[in-house]
Amino acid sequence: MYSFVKILNFLLPFLYGLTFGVYLYDFLKGTVNLVKAKRMLLFLTVIFHIAYLVARTLVFDHPPITNVFEIFTILAFALSCSYFILELLTDIRGTGLFIIIFSVIFQLVSSLFIQDLIEVPEVLRNRLLGLHVISALLGYSGIIVSAIYGFLFLSLYNEIKLNRFGLIFERLPNLEILEKLSFYSACIGFTLLSIAITIGIIWLPAAFPNFNYLDSKLVGTFLIWIIYGLGILSKTLGKWQGKKVVVFSIIGFFIAIFQTIMSNFILKSFHSFY
Repeated sequence: MYSFVKILNFLLPFLYGLTFGVYLYDFLKGTVNLVKAKRMLLFLTVIFHIAYLVARTLVFDHPPITNVFEIFTILAFALSCSYFILELLTDIRGTGLFIIIFSVIFQLVSSLFIQDLIEVPEVLRNRLLGLHVISALLGYSGIIVSAIYGFLFLSLYNEIKLNRFGLIFERLPNLEILEKLSFYSACIGFTLLSIAITIGIIWLPAAFPNFNYLDSKLVGTFLIWIIYGLGILSKTLGKWQGKKVVVFSIIGFFIAIFQTIMSNFILKSFHSFY
């Protein structure tokens, strides 16, 4: 089983790189014949990544959340999995390379520097903690995907405004669809963050003797949750449309990045392990 983990660790960057290459080629050439092939390749990559995460959990007897490079592999998986589901639901295929490229980067860094830790704090072996962390990471992946679609919206908006009808105009979905994709991704991120927060509120006080509801990570995550909740509510009630929606998603993304840096590297938190 350990050999299986090592093989997949080095195979995954290749699979993600190959998948990105096919999506890039299709974006540049607009080849209809690659539509099913690239989706199948992405599906297989996601399946192999699930097998890797499960095998790693079983071999080292803890969820893959014990160091930053394990977190990177979960982020790589979360981004590609989120996009794959979005592509299945919407049948929009022209945006995959802009998301998969981040999976390539995260997984490559993870595979190169990941640490195989057997001796870890006992709390990190808890499956419920693993579910809490993975739900939060999946939620943040939804925020990242939402911001990516926001940037694509603004790129296409500027192309149209300047009367430049090049490759971006030809390949990307229209502005309305990009807005919807950004909004749907934000909704997915908000839902998964809600799950993570719920698990944390119920379980963390019993697991950590020094638990504090004013902990920097908890406060920061809850702040992001409120911001996205208000944004989603405004969109649902029809108060925000078009450019306002995507600008909101981008601002929310930068706030999330800022609070992550603050809570992980500057402020103290009771559940920092690396």
